[in-house]
Amino acid sequence: MASFASAGLRLAGRGVVFGYALLILAPFVWIALSSFKSQIQILTNAMVFEPVLDNYIELLFSKSASFHRNIANSLVVAAASTLLALAIAASAAFTLVRLPLPSWLRAAVFSWALLFHMLPTITFVGPWYVMLNSVGLTNSYVGLVLANVTHHLPMALWIVAAFMRDIPEEILDAARIDGCDERSSFVRIVLPLVMPGLAAAGALVFLFSWNDFIVALNLTAAATRTAPVAIATFAQEHDVKYGEMAAGAMLTTLPALLLLLLGQRLIVRGLLSGAVK
Repeated sequence: MASFASAGLRLAGRGVVFGYALLILAPFVWIALSSFKSQIQILTNAMVFEPVLDNYIELLFSKSASFHRNIANSLVVAAASTLLALAIAASAAFTLVRLPLPSWLRAAVFSWALLFHMLPTITFVGPWYVMLNSVGLTNSYVGLVLANVTHHLPMALWIVAAFMRDIPEEILDAARIDGCDERSSFVRIVLPLVMPGLAAAGALVFLFSWNDFIVALNLTAAATRTAPVAIATFAQEHDVKYGEMAAGAMLTTLPALLLLLLGQRLIVRGLLSGAVK
């Protein structure tokens, strides 16, 4: 009886996991199929259809096509935001965790970072627009990168700081005995040891910056428009280009999927390291 009960529990657990996976994958599959349908087939919800590439051709190769430029804008913004956020987060985490600071100051900085990250993004869009517009940085890569770094830096700081805490103090003491100052210890010792944490934080910052819509919608113009904002422009007042929206959504998932596939082990190790002693 016990074996039957155990088998039943395992079967129920697998059913829950399968159902959850299906719940997540179903919208993705629906969008993928829609990207190969014509507008009529999408509107009639045709289940059996002959796949066509018209949506991708119109999106990338028509005379008015600009989506390739939107993809490039997203890549520039996401990559620059990730590099800048990691540089600041690594330096700040080392300062807060490894250098002698008052405990109340360390706690205040981490608490403020957590509180700031919990606030909704829309709260900051208006002030960011006013500040960036006053210095002429609206509709520019610089303004959008600064906004993304500001919003995602607390998350990167918390992740990297967790790895900084796990570094044994004896390693840094040995580096000091060998003549390394704090800067040399940071570059030669600490950064290689926290590389999994940097990979995890970098992947999350890249994905969030890549998928950002609210900030990019308010801080970009046609020349700097990112892919998520460009997809939204296909929904107009009298015409909704469902096929092109689906094709654009599929194209925007490729960099994120490639990043996850190439760095999956490093990212998972980075997210889980330190969680279990």
